Amino acid sequence: MKKLVVKLEKTKLILFNKPFQVMSQFSPVEQKETLADYIPVKEVYAAGRLDFDSEGLMVLTNDGKLQHQIADPKEKLPKTYWVQVEGIPTEEALEQLRKGVDLKDGVTKPAEVKRLENPEVWERNPPIRVRKTVPDSWIELTIKEGRNRQVRRMTAAVGFPTLRLIRVAIGEWNVFGLQPGEWKEVRI
Repeated sequence: MKKLVVKLEKTKLILFNKPFQVMSQFSPVEQKETLADYIPVKEVYAAGRLDFDSEGLMVLTNDGKLQHQIADPKEKLPKTYWVQVEGIPTEEALEQLRKGVDLKDGVTKPAEVKRLENPEVWERNPPIRVRKTVPDSWIELTIKEGRNRQVRRMTAAVGFPTLRLIRVAIGEWNVFGLQPGEWKEVRI
């Protein structure tokens, strides 16, 4: 009887800077770009999603257990976003975000938040909607949960709707050094 030998492939971890209006999946979606348009690596899967109209870091892996650890809110892996909001948030609004915001699906866990002074980010195509009579500003927001459109709902709930949302970090991994559409494999 011949012994069956199974070759285990090395764990892959890919960091991808998802451009604006790209679907966070490999399967085709009519007339929309997907991960397959950017990442030619076989058998890797997204560890979590990023909305169609959000940009920034996605982590992909071929290790199901690692994928679950990265995406599962119970693991409390921090996710950091740079958020361009309409208006200039008051200290009271920032404090609300720090304490937790009451949304339709319950109160969020406390977030870490601070103001950002014009972070260096790539141009978005198309650019955000600009209103001459309403200023905009940036905050950095770190959360440890992953509700649907959570950051957008949080900023709207405190009176400062999101105009642009860029995820810059998940745990120890970040998007710095990657332009939109670029990816790299990292060692773990």
